[in-house]
Amino acid sequence: MSLSPSTVYKWAESPDTGSASGISNPLDRAMDLHKATNDPRVVRWLCEQAGGFFVKNSDPTLVDEKEQKLAPATSKVVKQFADLLSTVAEAAGDSKINPKEAKHIRLEWEKLKRAAEGYVKCCEEGNFKQLNRDLIK
Repeated sequence: MSLSPSTVYKWAESPDTGSASGISNPLDRAMDLHKATNDPRVVRWLCEQAGGFFVKNSDPTLVDEKEQKLAPATSKVVKQFADLLSTVAEAAGDSKINPKEAKHIRLEWEKLKRAAEGYVKCCEEGNFKQLNRDLIK
């Protein structure tokens, strides 16, 4: 799908001006779909289509000095990494990786990417309470 600059510009115009295209912005429709389903897989899929991945930002309002525990958060990220290594080692044990094993490796890899990115973000914010909540999910 190719978008012309005039099409993008029309989406940005107010429908009240009479010059808008009458077509709703597909980005707004994608956001509406995410809001309606409350399913992060919608956003994850969009990010994957763009060659990336989605990591939810931590909520800075949840920072509580008493509950910021670095060691448990670090242990959880290390465990995610160990889970991936275990999955890879098990799959490669017979010197072959079948489609089912590849799918399982992909699943563990996606979990690790989310956990690692979330960990780094929480390190930057000093918000390990949110990280511990996110890793439980």
